[in-house]
Amino acid sequence: MDFTSEEIAFRDGVRRMAEKHVAPIAAEIDENDRFPIELIPIYGDMGLLQLWVPEEYGGPGANLTMVCMAREEISRYSEACGLLAGETTMFVLPIMHFGTEDQKKRFLPTVAKGRTLTAIALSEPGAGSDVSAIRTRAVRDGNDYVITGQKQWCSFGSVADFIMVFAKTSDAGGVDNISPFIVDVKASPGLSFGKKERKMGMRGAVNVPVYLDHVRVPAENMLGEEGKGFRAAMRALDLNRPAIAAASVGLAQGAFEAAVAYAQERRQFKRAISEFQGIQFMLADMAMQIEAARCLLYECTRAGDRGEWERLPMLASMAKCFASDMAMKVTTDAVQVLGGYGYVKDYPVERMMRDAKLNQIFEGTNQIQRVVIARELLRHGARRA
Repeated sequence: MDFTSEEIAFRDGVRRMAEKHVAPIAAEIDENDRFPIELIPIYGDMGLLQLWVPEEYGGPGANLTMVCMAREEISRYSEACGLLAGETTMFVLPIMHFGTEDQKKRFLPTVAKGRTLTAIALSEPGAGSDVSAIRTRAVRDGNDYVITGQKQWCSFGSVADFIMVFAKTSDAGGVDNISPFIVDVKASPGLSFGKKERKMGMRGAVNVPVYLDHVRVPAENMLGEEGKGFRAAMRALDLNRPAIAAASVGLAQGAFEAAVAYAQERRQFKRAISEFQGIQFMLADMAMQIEAARCLLYECTRAGDRGEWERLPMLASMAKCFASDMAMKVTTDAVQVLGGYGYVKDYPVERMMRDAKLNQIFEGTNQIQRVVIARELLRHGARRA
């Protein structure tokens, strides 16, 4: 892949940071389901939290390729920590693409300092893939909107400083009645959080329900035109789904490296198990699958960096779907290579297998990704993506 010297230097810096600061705590934060707050200043000083913030607002102005490089490198050790790279993506991108200049000046420089965490509240208990089914309402009251409802699966919600809440602003059908609102967590009476979800994997990455009981938000904090919020969410998802693919590639790479190292050390029948053809075939398949996913991922990021918006939705869904399915298979095979040791917490591959499963579900299930891919194929014809 043809990376620039700047991108390679950035990747190598993230790799060194991950080896020093992430690898030593990866198992512990999973064991204790602890949010790694000590990484915030480290990431912030490197510009990793706020990667997408443009330089004109004080940010690093990274491109999609660099965001995905960061996710991939960190996720080799811990995807929960990897998700903190570009953590503000789903907050920053809608503001960049749909916010007013006043909103950009109010929020982007704050995020650019690298100490601010953000969240997005879109899904609800009865609305996941079907966004049009959300029930949270925002009613205009003078210079404010009053928001009432419940959100689910809010990543980093209870540790965030700002949350972008999506709510219905009218009774129009479909998604033409959804608007995003920027909610200041500390200045919003009526906003509260439920118990942290007890997840199978991705422990250390916080997910909580969000309750909004007549939360008053200034009208100037509504993003874009009323009822146009779904477009903001979709543009952000098109640029965030490749980051899930990147985390999947990094996760699979970490599991693969652990499997190769173990296979070379473990001896059975007086030989290293890496000498057995059955193990060799497994390792070869794992390597091919990882490299294929990586190539698709960075083809997608280049399209995003070039502003090829017509290609991006299909490529983003392809990369996310293929890479996350690949990560599930590779991490499962890594557990198999390690045998009984792969099933115990003394080795990282069982954690990686648990983490991999979520990538097939969040940011749009892989079934929804296939719907998007098929829709784009039928809309534009079976041409090369």
